[in-house]
Amino acid sequence: MYKVTVQPKSWKLKKPFKISRGVQYDAEVIWCEISDGEHSGRGEAAGVTYGKETLESITAEVENIAGQIADGISREALLELMPAGGARNAVDCALWDLEAKQSGKTVWEMIGWQPQPVTTVYTVGMDDLDKIQSDAAAHSDCPILKVKVGIGDPIEQLTAIRTGAPQSSIVVDANQGWDVADLERYSEGLKALGVTMIEQPMLVADDEALRNYDSPLPLCADESCSTTADLERLAGLYSMVNIKLDKTGGLTEALALAEQALAMGFDLMVGNMLGSSLGMAPAFVIAQKCKVVDIDGPLLQKEDCDNAMHYEHGLVSVFDPKLWG
Repeated sequence: MYKVTVQPKSWKLKKPFKISRGVQYDAEVIWCEISDGEHSGRGEAAGVTYGKETLESITAEVENIAGQIADGISREALLELMPAGGARNAVDCALWDLEAKQSGKTVWEMIGWQPQPVTTVYTVGMDDLDKIQSDAAAHSDCPILKVKVGIGDPIEQLTAIRTGAPQSSIVVDANQGWDVADLERYSEGLKALGVTMIEQPMLVADDEALRNYDSPLPLCADESCSTTADLERLAGLYSMVNIKLDKTGGLTEALALAEQALAMGFDLMVGNMLGSSLGMAPAFVIAQKCKVVDIDGPLLQKEDCDNAMHYEHGLVSVFDPKLWG
């Protein structure tokens, strides 16, 4: 029998993090721990806030199947038992970690990959133009900046970013704040400012409007892509998909999504819902296959968990198995 525990964690952010849907002051997550009495595996999840997930709902979902987990559920059986989302992510990643510790193998040995450092974006949230410029300047050593847009003129925002960080590449995330008319209005100007990709420009329900839109910049599906079940619908609309483990419901489905998306010709991005290095480590696995990596959650926090991942000038080193996996 395994012991299952779930506890909330709150990571203070260095400053308020504003996107088109609202403002966050803390990274609120849950930790799920599964122990056999000798070894323990952990997983962290923030949940899908725009899907109405809360720490309370995630905790309740895990506790509802604690008996099945205690009996020794497999990751494959978990896919059938729980829906995609934060609760399954926490449990799935805890099972991966537990299996690694029980077997004495790293996650890399389990999946047969040779890990390499990756370059993550640093995310600049919405703010006054002078603060945006200062934030970009303070992180101009990062090769790629991700800029939250969707409220106000993005050209003004991006001009401020470019002034602060003249050498960094830029991707923008509208978080469903635009429509096709906005894309037509802004895309060429963004491209001239060095933007290389636009993430989730419009509402999921309006995706089909992209069918006949010839975008001058690659478009990446975020909220529109959760699991492998979404890929067929997105073909011809987006050229890239953003894989987040809180959306896929864990690393197991994320690996399947990455494999199928690549086979269908999509480029890959990996993202995060904010959180500590414990939440970023499984995402780092997916990052090995990604063109764009967004696992900067710990950089936005005042503190991190033990055995934290190492970030330097945007480069993320391979994590210590003492952290996870």
